[in-house]
Formats: sequence, C-alpha cells, structure tokens
Amino acid sequence: MTNRVTISDIARAAGVSPSTVSRALNNHTGIPESTRQKIQEIAAQLNYRLDVRARNFRLQRSQTIATLFPYQNASHRQISDPFYLEIVGAITDELDQHGYDALIARVHVESDDWCSRYVLDKRVDGILLIDRAVEDNGIRRLQSLGANFVVWGAEIAGQDYVSVGCDGEAGARDAVRHLIEIGRRRIGFIGGFEHMVETDVRRRGYLLALEEAGLPIDDQSMLFTDFTPEAGGQSVRALLERVPDLDAIFACSDYMAVGVMEVLRQCGRSVPDDVSVVGYDDIPLAAYYSPRLTTIHQPIQAGGRLMVQKLLAMIEGEVVPSSVLPHRLIVRDSSRAEHSR
Repeated sequence: MTNRVTISDIARAAGVSPSTVSRALNNHTGIPESTRQKIQEIAAQLNYRLDVRARNFRLQRSQTIATLFPYQNASHRQISDPFYLEIVGAITDELDQHGYDALIARVHVESDDWCSRYVLDKRVDGILLIDRAVEDNGIRRLQSLGANFVVWGAEIAGQDYVSVGCDGEAGARDAVRHLIEIGRRRIGFIGGFEHMVETDVRRRGYLLALEEAGLPIDDQSMLFTDFTPEAGGQSVRALLERVPDLDAIFACSDYMAVGVMEVLRQCGRSVPDDVSVVGYDDIPLAAYYSPRLTTIHQPIQAGGRLMVQKLLAMIEGEVVPSSVLPHRLIVRDSSRAEHSR
C-alpha cells in the first residue's frame, strides 16, 4: 500500500517550510505567485490529495450546507415544484464549485426542532432557507444559536438577518397594474398560505395596485391556499362561485397559475378572452404552456448562486448585506392586451 503524501513531503521537495506549503496550497496572497505555482506543481507531481476529513475535524466543519424548505399546515408543495428545482439546481451547482455537499429537506415553519438537528449537532456549516413565515420561530432560534444562514425572499421591515430575493410587493403591484391597464376590473388573488412572507408581500402589492386605480377591495376576491396546481384549480372554482364576473386572476406562482388556467378551461372560460391570468416566478414551463403565461420574472438561478456566495462568506467571518434582486413583467398570451374587453 502506497504511503499518503503529506505536506512535509512537499515541503522537503520544494525546499520550504510546511507552513509555506499549507498557505500556498490554500492560495494565500502572502505567498509570492512564483512560489505558489512551484509548490502546487510539486504537489500535483507527487499526487498529493488534501485530507478533507482531518481538515474538517480541525476546523470543526462538515463541508455540508443545508437547503431547507419551510412549509405551513399540511402543505403538499413538494421539492419537485419547478421553482424549487430551479433554485436547488443553482444552489447545488454553486456549492459544487466550492467543494461543498448539499443536504435538502422540508421543515415545518411552526417548529424550531430542526434547528437543533442541523446546528447544535453540527450536521451542517450553514443553512439556506427558501421562504419563511411572517413570525418565524425557526429564524429566531437560528439567531439565538449564532447560526450562519441566508433566506430566499423579499426583504421585510425590521429584518435583522440576511436575505436574497426580489421585492415581492413591487412585483405583485406590477402584475396587477398590467391587468388594470388592459381593462380588467374584477381581479382575483390566489396566494399561498396566508402567513408566509412571500404570500403576504404579494398580497400587499395586489391591494396597493387596486387602491391606486380606485378599484374596490373585496375580500371575496382573495383566497389563500397551497402552492400547487391542484390547489390553484380548486381556488379558482371557489372564486368563480363568489365572483361570477371575475375577469382576471393574479396567482402567486406560475405553478398555481397552470392549475388556474386548466380549471378555467374546464369551466368554459377562455384565457385570455374571458379571464386574463398572470403568474409569478417565470419558471421555464411558463413560456411553453398554452396559452403562454404572463408572469413576473425572478432571476432564480442568479439568486440561488448569490445565496451560496453570501453564506460561504459568512462562514469565513465576513459581514454580508441583504440583496434585492431585479424583477420584470413578462407579457405573454395569457393576458395579451388585444384580448382585453
């Protein structure tokens, strides 16, 4: 069995100290470029491989990041949701670039038991949370434990932790303004569970757009449900019973909007001639569904990568700010202006 090459072996071959080798292999800026290059070439020639387990033990790190999806009530939103898959893909790609493994799980938003599993048991070095509740027990617990974590979603008033995401209120406002501009006046709102942040900020944007246009605000036109096509479809049936002259719907996700459009079709309502529909996220399916879905675009992949970059900087002791990403309205067939009445 071949003996494992050590830093001391490289140091003898290079004629330098082991500490210089260690810093050179970690690309320390205090080591001249020529020396770093020489040491790294010798390491490659000797087939040196970093003992990751020893390093992680020394640094008390797992080299693993958890991406957690908080859910409320009996939510059936799975990680197979297209929005989740897209952001998970970006996160895992970025983690791979930095030599980190990924742990992915759902956690209940009304419990903080998971904080102990991941933080106190040192299963992970940091946590990425995709969404959160308005009053979030888990986030408060993470803060009390001094955990490194970054949250996906809108930055909210009084927030004292790092987040990455679009301004959901502004995005929803733009969506509903668009519907108003094409002549729609009875606009329904289908959101996720009411006490989740992304639902709350999008509801506020919906209400703000109606108020600015001088349109009446009717609680009968709003429903809160799960972020699934099935739940979206069930909700639009209920809305049509409440508001028979409904002429537009703003759904808080594209995945919900797909279910909305299917049920509208089953009910004999043409999209967009009878009812215009706008979603949120701009998942790839939105551009290929029939009719193609008008939506609010979020830079999901760029946001996922940025979350990782911020979290790894935090793990290294850096202070990082929250980031508000740009959004934009993408107008497609489900709300074309030429179909307005």
